[in-house]
Amino acid sequence: QVQLVESGGGLVQPGGSLRLSCAASGFTFRNIAMSWYRQAPGKERELVATITVFGGTNYADSVKGRFTISRDNVKNTVYLQMNSLKPEDTADYYCKAVQFGRDYWGQGTQVTVSS
Repeated sequence: QVQLVESGGGLVQPGGSLRLSCAASGFTFRNIAMSWYRQAPGKERELVATITVFGGTNYADSVKGRFTISRDNVKNTVYLQMNSLKPEDTADYYCKAVQFGRDYWGQGTQVTVSS
């Protein structure tokens, strides 16, 4: 079955960096666009970044120039490099895959940006 496992979250000071990973299994990873979402306390889940099967990327305006999404089709893993982190980036971060019209989510990894 499809499984997505995020890792790499933690506590970081403002201006710092983190790299999130999402290890995928149970489907042909290279054929699926992958996305990162986040959900801050009391807020709705929002799209952060997407990477297509061809490597094309899109970002939310709030993270453009600071975050980079990438994928490794050998390791079946999608990454989110987050630089210049701000307190407003604090959230639970989730990766998502869509296969045959169904959404698959990981369990999330928590990112806290605080001094």
